[in-house]
Amino acid sequence: MIDLLDTRNLNPLIDRMRAQKILVLGDVMLDEFIYGKVSRISPEAPVPVVQVTHETIYPGGAANVARNLAEFGVSVVVSGLIGDGYNGAKLVDLLRDSGISTDGLFSVPGYSTIVKTRIIARQQQVVRVDRENALRLPESFLRDSLPRLERIFREIDAVIIEDYGKGFITQPLVDAVIDLAQAHNRIVAVDPNPNNPLNWSGATVVKPNRQEAFLAAGLPYSEADPDLHRAGELLLERWQTPYLLITLGESGMVLFHPPLAPYHTPTRAREVYDVSGAGDTVIALFTAALAAGLSGAQAAEVANHAAGVVVGKLGTATLTPEELVASFSQR
Repeated sequence: MIDLLDTRNLNPLIDRMRAQKILVLGDVMLDEFIYGKVSRISPEAPVPVVQVTHETIYPGGAANVARNLAEFGVSVVVSGLIGDGYNGAKLVDLLRDSGISTDGLFSVPGYSTIVKTRIIARQQQVVRVDRENALRLPESFLRDSLPRLERIFREIDAVIIEDYGKGFITQPLVDAVIDLAQAHNRIVAVDPNPNNPLNWSGATVVKPNRQEAFLAAGLPYSEADPDLHRAGELLLERWQTPYLLITLGESGMVLFHPPLAPYHTPTRAREVYDVSGAGDTVIALFTAALAAGLSGAQAAEVANHAAGVVVGKLGTATLTPEELVASFSQR
C-alpha cells in the first residue's frame, strides 16, 4: 500500500481524485444556520431567548455531499427534487455558485424544497426546525427522468446515492441507476437510510453508521468488535457488494472487503465542534478516492482524515485539499 502519510505520495493521489466527475443523487435540501447569544429565559415559557447575531445558508442533504466534492475540486452533477418557489431557486443559486451542475435536478408540482433550520447559541444547537412535506412521486416520474440520467451517466466516473428517507430514493429508481452504472461501468456508492430498507445488490460500496448497520443486519446493537464483524458479514451477504464501510463515530470506521480482513482506521479528529454532515464528507471523499483508483483501505484513510477535519468546524463544513494534506502531516 502507498504510504498515505507521505505528502509526496498524497498530492498526486489528490490530483487524481480531483480529475473525477461524480453524480450525487438523492434528497437535496437547504441547511439554514441561525447563530445568536443567550442571556435570559423567556417570560412566556421556560426556553432560552436567542438574540440573533448572524445567519448562513448552505446546500444540505445530498446537496451537501455535492458541495463537499466541489469544494475539494471534483466535478459534480447533483440530481434530486426541488420545489418551484423561493427555496428551490435559492438552492439552485447556491449550487451553481459552488460550481455544481444542476442538470439532474427535477421539479414536481406541489412539492416544497426541504429546509432544515438550526438555531445555535454558544456553539450549541438549541433547536432544529424542519420544513418538509410528504413526497409521493407520480408513476411517470422514473420513465420521464431516465433519459436525462442516462445522458449524465455517459460523462461521469461514479454515482453516490444519498438517501435521507424523504421519498425520492425508491427501489425502482435504485434499480434503474444501478443498471445504468453497470452498463457504463461506473462506481456506485450508497449512503442508506434505515427507515427505507432497499436492495443494494449491484452497488460498489454501502456506508451505514454503526447503529444503521446493526439495524439493517437485524441484530441487537453492540459495541463489541465481534458483533460488529458479524453484522458486516451479514450485510455483505445480503447486499452482495464488494465493499462495506461502517462509520463508528469517535472510533473511526471499518472497511469490509472480502477476502481481506476488516480494515479499521481510528478517528483522526483532534477537536469536535459539530458532527453535522460528517457522514456526507466520508461518502464523498471515499467515492472520489475509489474512482481515482485508490485501494479500499487507502480510500478509507482519506475519508477518515477528511471527516476529522470537518468535525472541527461549525455547521455542515467542507474541506480543501490543503487541509487534507495538513491532516496527514499532523498524524
